[in-house]
Amino acid sequence: MSQMAWQFVAFESLSAAELYEVLQLRSAVFVVEQTCVFQDMDGADAEAMHLLGRQGVTPDTPLVAYARCFQAGVKYREASIGRVVTHASARGQGAGHVLMRQAISSVHSQWGVQPIRIGAQARLESFYRQHGFVPDGEPYIEDGIPHIEMLRAV
Repeated sequence: MSQMAWQFVAFESLSAAELYEVLQLRSAVFVVEQTCVFQDMDGADAEAMHLLGRQGVTPDTPLVAYARCFQAGVKYREASIGRVVTHASARGQGAGHVLMRQAISSVHSQWGVQPIRIGAQARLESFYRQHGFVPDGEPYIEDGIPHIEMLRAV
């Protein structure tokens, strides 16, 4: 995976163009690619910090990785990471792993080292295990897709 440029910004600091890129990437993967009709814009974006990863080292290169991060008490009792997504062009090169390492680091830098909870698609459990997350609870269906909550202890 070549070098990536990262931004970790609050919702109100996203430009209209950046927000459009984020929503376009999330829609392309979560709605179109995964053929899942769901309400992506769930009202939580304004409470999140947004992690944007661009291919290359300048901010004008394409958005290829994204996650939204929440402080403890917003989505879960613990801090959380969600909407973890990579563009199809970046897959198979380790971009997802780079994204997760950056997201964990960003959460810890922003709010201190602490446990992090995620609601993961069950098919990605082994991916998240590689980043220290372990299942915590029973599998459940969300938007027609099997999920499982996972927790990364400190």
